[in-house]
Amino acid sequence: MTHLGTAPHKAEKTTKIPRWVLGLGPLVLIAALIALFSLLNAPGLTGLGDDRPPEEAVVVENIELTDGLITLTVRNEGADPVTIAQVIVSDYYAGLTQSENQMTHLESNTVTVSYPWVQGDPYDISLITSAGGRVDATIDAAVLSPDKGTSFFGLMALLGIYVGVIPIGLGLLWMPFVRRSSPAWIRGLLAFTVGLLVYLTIDATLEGIELVRDNASYGGPLVVLLGAVTAYLILEGIEGWAHQQTTNPATQPATQPATQPAGTANPAQPAGMANPARLSPQMLSLLIAVGIGLHNLGEGLAIGSAYAVGSLALGASLVIGFAIHNTTEGLAIVTPLASQRPPLTRLAILGLIAGAPAILGALLGATVYQLTLAAFLLGIGAGAVGQVAIKLLPMLKDTTGRTLTPLTAGGIITGLIFMFATGLLVIT
Repeated sequence: MTHLGTAPHKAEKTTKIPRWVLGLGPLVLIAALIALFSLLNAPGLTGLGDDRPPEEAVVVENIELTDGLITLTVRNEGADPVTIAQVIVSDYYAGLTQSENQMTHLESNTVTVSYPWVQGDPYDISLITSAGGRVDATIDAAVLSPDKGTSFFGLMALLGIYVGVIPIGLGLLWMPFVRRSSPAWIRGLLAFTVGLLVYLTIDATLEGIELVRDNASYGGPLVVLLGAVTAYLILEGIEGWAHQQTTNPATQPATQPATQPAGTANPAQPAGMANPARLSPQMLSLLIAVGIGLHNLGEGLAIGSAYAVGSLALGASLVIGFAIHNTTEGLAIVTPLASQRPPLTRLAILGLIAGAPAILGALLGATVYQLTLAAFLLGIGAGAVGQVAIKLLPMLKDTTGRTLTPLTAGGIITGLIFMFATGLLVIT
């Protein structure tokens, strides 16, 4: 029996397309369209610019000197293939051998030049391409490149310890001073830390851009910004995950409330300091250690590459300068722990996180040093310390809620000036 005013229900068949098909479909259509255009020789796709001369853009990435040989690593940044035909060293043609007869886009080539160079003399080198192009490089003072054996890599590891681990370990000895400081002094020290991190952010960014300013391979200066954004987002993700773990009731101990009553002071926060309500002092010190560690990775790269190309005096000056420069980084790590009594093992782990990457950087710089990689790692260091500086800002607030007071503004300025003054010791 059918009721008036109602229609019999009809079962409708609906076929759902899988979601992965919906996502992949446009890509398949684009690929098919490009293939069709190429097959039909669509106007504008082929033959464009056949009559123009080749565009040659070659950069010299590295120079090594051994007995009677000059070895250059070059890379083709342009879209057109490039062939190195001749080499001129200080107005004299020299014999050469190559690992590649022709370099395609972004391909590298090792050019070995036979030339009786003299220790300490300067040399101008010109690579002549088959199309008549010229690629210039300069050796200010010829120095025998060190033999990269076991003792050399041991030296690099030792230099990383000198630059990263020892100075930061000495900086951690400020922990008793920090623990006995008043809340106002703690805010001043945190402001000093912010100034230190801001300086490191700017310094690493400018150094990375300078490295690839004249090298457009792999995006040039863009790789610095890519590294900075990547590091910033990774640390933000780690912080968000840690915050979820600490605020999730399922992860809270049964004897502790999941949330803290409003208006109750955080016992982990020094009296008189505003609670950022997001990061614990332990997490802040860990983020600072990670950020400084990523920055020290770039410093290790600079030292390792200086020794690898034979700039031994430059490498020594970098070691001394960076060692003095990095001592206050230990202070930056322990300052958020002012109200804590962390065990020595935790402090040692934080010191290694911040300092040990200098060892890895020195080894990388001495072996696989490449300008774009170095710039990317410097960008990562800049993004990491910049992210930590932002996270420290809420801890500068006084009892009235103001962040920039005469005390904190003076602390930031002092941190900037101190890092600038010690940075003058780093001769580059």
